[in-house]
Amino acid sequence: MRGLTGKNAIVTGGGGAIGRAISLRLGDEGCGVGVFDIDGEAAAETAHRIEASGGEASAQTVDVTDYAAAKTALERFRDDAGACDVLVNNAGWDRYGEFVDTEPAHWDRVIAINLTSALNMSHAVAPVMKERGWGRVINMASDAGRAGPPGHAVYSACKGALIAFGKSLAKELAPNGITVNAICPGPNDTPLLEELIPDAGDREALAQSNPMGRLGVPEDIVGLAAFLASEESAYVTGQAISVSGGRTTHG
Repeated sequence: MRGLTGKNAIVTGGGGAIGRAISLRLGDEGCGVGVFDIDGEAAAETAHRIEASGGEASAQTVDVTDYAAAKTALERFRDDAGACDVLVNNAGWDRYGEFVDTEPAHWDRVIAINLTSALNMSHAVAPVMKERGWGRVINMASDAGRAGPPGHAVYSACKGALIAFGKSLAKELAPNGITVNAICPGPNDTPLLEELIPDAGDREALAQSNPMGRLGVPEDIVGLAAFLASEESAYVTGQAISVSGGRTTHG
């Protein structure tokens, strides 16, 4: 992708399946990648894989739901590697449960990981991007934020809010050469999906219900992430783009 070589990218949740895949792709495209994750070992493994492929990467153990911790980690990254050009707000988590059976502590955790973390990181990064007159913010939303599947009410609320947040922020930052877009995956074959749907037969039924007859995989997402991070997408902002194999369509 044009314009990614030499850029600095931060990927939150970069130790997980989708975050790792995006981090590896951005590393392959020539970005220096900051892998932020609450699981330090997973973050370090992602950074190691990037470096083993000839790229540049660093790992930070950080809870991005904590504003002060997120800002400190960003400052460390800037001191070591330079300013952040590309922010991928990928951190996410959920557990299946009908809303009436959940508790406020569950809501708080889902909101913190899926929404507050993106607010924290975007708030910390945007002023520097504005000063430099260039930046890319990519929010990893979900088609759950559009379709609202049962058993994921609070998660869906967070992803819907993340889409709306990105649309508003895109308009605010567009005059400064900064784009803000959302990627909305459908169900992906990841460890998180196995936790949400532990029965293999149920996961296969979900796969067969997709028009393409399969679940998504993290590698289905990385090309779009690289495009949105690059110069190729300079006139694309405020968008929410589904990567779902046709499960959801919006026109």
